[in-house]
Amino acid sequence: MPYAPAKTMKLATYNIHSAVGTDGLASPDRILDVINEMNPDIVALQELASHNRPELNMLEYFASQTGLTPVAGLTLHTLESSYGNAVLTRLPVTGIRRIDLSVPGHESRGAIDLTLDWHGIRLHLVATHLGLRPRERRQQMRRLLQLFNTNSADIDVLMGDLNEWFLWGRPLRWLHRKFSPTPTYRTFPSTFPLFALDRIWIHPRMRLLHICPHRTQISSIASDHLPLTAIVGTS
Repeated sequence: MPYAPAKTMKLATYNIHSAVGTDGLASPDRILDVINEMNPDIVALQELASHNRPELNMLEYFASQTGLTPVAGLTLHTLESSYGNAVLTRLPVTGIRRIDLSVPGHESRGAIDLTLDWHGIRLHLVATHLGLRPRERRQQMRRLLQLFNTNSADIDVLMGDLNEWFLWGRPLRWLHRKFSPTPTYRTFPSTFPLFALDRIWIHPRMRLLHICPHRTQISSIASDHLPLTAIVGTS
């Protein structure tokens, strides 16, 4: 039979808190179990920490165990370790940019700007983790929105931990104008979610078929955030 491309794909964003769970234990294997539970085509990871020795590289470990292609976007570096964002993807990567979103006087922040091929559909995906201060996030969001002004992708995706605690924040209002309103789900803290810090935005909006947190027994413990998943359709 001829090959029939999948008509949907699954996206996820997950702040893994350096693989330290709500019980205080560090366990990359629990994070891996959550990723395998979700079985995403693309997953954006935040607060990923890796030692600079190959045998202790968390991203490479996740990639080897899932078969997904890793893309690192680490923002903090020491002699012993690195920390920041990453993406794991099943889709072929046709373009990569790493965007510096750092604001002087605040923790280094960044975004991974990817172009991916989904059976001939051009997907433009930006994965990020924004800062803690409102003014900092406003500067970062202006920079992120510029990334979507000059591309000709069939589908635009922005996802990650936006650290926006209030639904009326200016960065969210700006996103509504670009991406149209998107359902909001609480993902933090994972044991009793109160805040919608983790978000996925899709344009055109009609491509977004379903969105929800991935809440299971292990995902409620593995990190202080729940993952957020979305199903995207070809039309």
